[in-house]
Amino acid sequence: MTTIQTRTQGPEPEAVPDTDDVTAEAGAHHHGPHGYSAQKNEHLKRLRRIEGQIRGLQRMVDEDVYCIDILTQVSAGTKALQSFALSLLEEHLRHCVAAAAEEGGAELDGKVAEATAAIARLLRT
Repeated sequence: MTTIQTRTQGPEPEAVPDTDDVTAEAGAHHHGPHGYSAQKNEHLKRLRRIEGQIRGLQRMVDEDVYCIDILTQVSAGTKALQSFALSLLEEHLRHCVAAAAEEGGAELDGKVAEATAAIARLLRT
């Protein structure tokens, strides 16, 4: 779901994700340690690299770089985010879903449903 947020400077409205829906759907009530906790520093380093790629895209547009070169960098950034997401998903399956499998029942069903929904969201991107 997206909402429209208007800016005071500039004529075009900007679409921004409705983070309340995403957060509620993602199970924000689950507190650590999470499956990614052991690799937290590596993940943060990776995300900072991706952030740098995105800032590079802004610079490229600002400097009027050839559109195909910008699209190539968009593709690289997209792939980097997808790779990060798959890594996080694997850790979730190994940690959270595996722990729920030991408990069985509704806990396992819930974790499998969460993972399935996360995979579906990744496939839509």
